[in-house]
This record gives sequence, structure tokens and C-alpha cells, in this order.
Amino acid sequence: MNTTPDTGLTQIGVNHKGHDPFTQYLIDHELLKRSDLGKLCQIQSDSTDTSAATLFRLGLVSAPDIAAALSAITTLPIVAADECLPDEQPRMSPRYLRAKAVIPLRVEAGQVVVVMGDPRDTEAVQAVGVAYGKPVQVQLGLFSHIHASLERCFSDQDQAGQDNLSANMPIAANDSADVEHLRDLASEAPVIRSVNQIIQQAVELGASDIHLEPFEERLQLRFRVDGVLRQIAPPDYGLTAAIVSRIKIMARLDIAERRLPQDGRIPLKVSGKDIDLRIATAPTLYGESVVIRLLDKAGVTLDFSGLGFDGELLREFTRLLTKPHGIVLVTGPTGSGKTTTLYAALSSINSDARKIVSVEDPVEYQLDGVNQIAAKPQIGLSFANALRSIVRQDPDIIMIGEMRDTETARIAVQSALTGHLVLSTLHTNDAAGAITRLLDMGLEEYLLTSTVNGVLAQRLVRTLCPHCRDAYTLASETVRELGLEQRAQQNRTGELLLYKAVGCGHCSGSGYVGRTAVLELMSMSESVKKQILCRADAGTIKQTAVAQGMRTMFDNGINMAMEGITSLEEILRVTRDF
Repeated sequence: MNTTPDTGLTQIGVNHKGHDPFTQYLIDHELLKRSDLGKLCQIQSDSTDTSAATLFRLGLVSAPDIAAALSAITTLPIVAADECLPDEQPRMSPRYLRAKAVIPLRVEAGQVVVVMGDPRDTEAVQAVGVAYGKPVQVQLGLFSHIHASLERCFSDQDQAGQDNLSANMPIAANDSADVEHLRDLASEAPVIRSVNQIIQQAVELGASDIHLEPFEERLQLRFRVDGVLRQIAPPDYGLTAAIVSRIKIMARLDIAERRLPQDGRIPLKVSGKDIDLRIATAPTLYGESVVIRLLDKAGVTLDFSGLGFDGELLREFTRLLTKPHGIVLVTGPTGSGKTTTLYAALSSINSDARKIVSVEDPVEYQLDGVNQIAAKPQIGLSFANALRSIVRQDPDIIMIGEMRDTETARIAVQSALTGHLVLSTLHTNDAAGAITRLLDMGLEEYLLTSTVNGVLAQRLVRTLCPHCRDAYTLASETVRELGLEQRAQQNRTGELLLYKAVGCGHCSGSGYVGRTAVLELMSMSESVKKQILCRADAGTIKQTAVAQGMRTMFDNGINMAMEGITSLEEILRVTRDF
């Protein structure tokens, strides 16, 4: 698209205030909800931004989807990220270029080539033409790529502003800095941009957690991606206190309180996704450490097949969930997907004929048709107190976020005895360990054998990238060491074929993409009940369950490794403590 600054501009479907071809394309392709269209129109009535720029700023639609829509209606191709870098420093104001998402790339053949987030923004095209005194050729780029390129172009200029901030920045948590001054610093553009970029990058990488950790002379930033922490380039160390304050302000926490841990939440739309950020701060020697848990409401998988359930295990677990009363437990360490499994279980048995009530701390995802109660221990609404009121709500199914104490466990047992199906979680290493944990909490053996239907233990393992995984034969020494001779003998060659991570562009060089669950399910057979009544230890109970047909997490994990779903290293990483 060529234009000159003095001969008028070509406009392609420009209608900032209404139903233009761009927004219609997004709606037709289900990239923009009709419920968000009213919000867009309301904001556009008081804004000079284009609809595309507003949608990106609000996070209602992702940058790739915006670019795809604009490409469809303008017929302009989308340029790659590395093509958004200019040949020389742009002559125009950084603030204006950022506001308009435009970069003058180069002057060639008597015209200036620019890349824009929205090529329909004729005002920006005209401004570039006036600044350079030449006709303008427009290219289409992603808003995120353009903003990232502008940050690189003007980083030196921004550094001066950041240095001015750093000179007055309180570094240590016990610094007697003026709180209002700190609040003002947290509202500065470099700080806001840093926080936004951290969250945006975490969402794009599919991170589950963000870790901001201050040390004596550096700020450490790490993302937990597929269960493993990954080092990320941190912001300027001098901005540490302001960045933490910015996050606390967003979460409505007390920025003056730096001596005690605080918890909060931030609901956001990022790249068109509804993201719930759970904030946890803790005072450390060199400042406040911040951990942000990212909960993608749309990205959670609530079907068993997507969680790694299949075959006989899925059939048995479904059978346990269809029983009219009793207790079904899900165990594992923090971050092993227990709550997601419970949500999937509730979704599978939810119907108009059943009343389901849950008590959680916190409520991570909202389930339609489930009465969810958020526990608030600070005001006396503990799990136990909430459960007492839940029983009077005439429920058919009760979900308890976690059995944390003896009182909660006893009420759960009584609920199961009085005809309710109870789902809950425990922090134990394996399925058999849940029984001994309940016994240690003071529950009687006969109550457990009468109420517990089964225990599901799980861990999360990274799944191999299907584009680069590589098959190999496991060494005979390792086969013997791991006790896999029988599996190897089942093959015609007498060898065990597994798969390993390699790394490619599709998986960012890690060799893994996503995660799945490795499981073991212990049903309460008569033999297992006899061991519980004799107060046998967890090892004996596990051996009895295996003899009755239970497959351990290690066995299920080896099956997944042989199928190329994950690697042996991942299975050993999550099961080596057994």
C-alpha cells in the first residue's frame, strides 16, 4: 500500500466506532466474543486508537489473531519478527511510535518502508510520511513483535530513565523509604512495561508460575514451564522494589507491609485469554520474594483422556465415582495436578439430578452447576466449619480441597457414612501412604475400611516433543538395574525400545511440550481392608494392592515411555522416591 503525505491516503475498511470488516472477521471466526464487542465499542467512543490496537491493549484478542484478521481484510502478508528491526534509529518520537505500534524500517527506492500493527491507521501513515518527506510503503506485523523491536531500539534512552529511578530506589525490604514515593515509582512507565512484559512472556511460554527473587546484587527471574524452572533475563536490578510494589498494587496488597507474607489475586486478560494470577509475597534477606501462579481458565483440561487416564484405570476410577457414597482420595505433592483431576471428576458426574458442593482454598476454576465455597480461615471459615454447614445444604456429592487436619477428616468420614460421596486430596507420596496418613491423623481402622472407596496417586511428567523425539535401545545394565527384564523379554529382540528428548524449534530446544499425568489407583479390596485393620505399614498395603492387580506409577510410567509419550528420565524423576 503506497501513499504520499500530500495526496490522500488509502483506507481499508476503517470504521473505528462500529462493526467494521476487521471486528466482523474476528466474530465470524470466533476470535472475539460478542459480549466483548460492547466493551470495545464503549472504549472506542472515547479513544483515538484503532480497534485492533484497543483489542491488543485490553488483551481481548491475541497479537497473532489480530494480525491474521488484518491480513485477511487488507491482503497484506505478515512479516516475521526478525523483519521488524529497523536499519537505523527511527527519526520519530519513541512515545509516538509505541502508541501507534509503527516502526520506520528503511528508506529504499525513494520511499520509506514501515511495519505497523494496524495498517488501517492512516493518521500514523501520514505522520511517517511527513516526518520522512517521502511516500510510505506499509507492511503488517504483530503488535507484540513491534513493541519488542521498539524496546530494543530505544533501550539506551529508556536506560537513562531507569537509572534515574534506580538512584532513588529503596533496595532492601527494611529500608525506610516513603511509601507514597514508592507508589509513584511503581506507576512509572518503565516499571509498568517491565511487569507487563514479564506476565506476557510467561503466558506465551505456557508457564504455570513466575518467581521473582531478590539477592544481594541481582534480581532472579524464573518461569516454571512444564514443571521445571527456567531462567529468564530479569529486569534492571534497581527496579526491584518498584516492580514488587507494582505487583502488590495490582493485587490490592499493602505495599507498606514488607515484614509479613501476603496473598492476593489479579484477574487479567492476556493475549485474549482470561488469566487469574495468584500472588504470594514473602520477606527475604534482600527484599520481598514474589511467586505468581498463572491459572488459565480456558486452558484447563477437564476430560480424563486429556489428563492421561486410559484403559482399565479409567474404567475403575469411573466406577468409584459412580458409587452413591464413600470417599475417593487423590494424592500427590503440590503441583501434581490433584485439583484438576478432582475438577474433571466433578465435571464427569455433574448432572441436574445431583447437588454438588465444594469447599476450596482457593477456588481455582469456576464449575457450572457446582456450589463452590472459598475457605477463609482468617475469618473463621475453615474447611471443618464450612463442612458442617455443607452437610445441612442437602448435597449428594461433597468436594473438599484438602484434608488438612483431623477435624476435617472426621467430618468427611461422617459425611460418607451418612450417604454422601466425598472427593478430596491428601499430600502423600503414593496411594498406600494415604491410608497410613489418615491412621496417623487419629481415624479408626474400621471407619477407613467402611468409607474409603479408593485412592488415586499421581505425578505430572513432561511429554516428549513429537517432532524431535528419538528412539533408542535401553542398555542391558539399566534394564537389569530397573527390574525390566520381563518387559524386554516380551520383545522379539529381547531389547527395550524407549524414546529420548532431543530438542528442536517446536519445543524451544527442550525436547518436551506439555505435561501429562502418571497414575496409580488403589481400590479397597478385601485383602487391602484386612491389612488396614491389622494397621499394616504402607509398604505392606502397597504389596497387597499390587498382588490384587494394582499397577504402580512406575509401571504405568514405563508403559508411557515405551509408547513414546515421555522419557525414562522423566519417569525416574517423579517416581525415584518410591
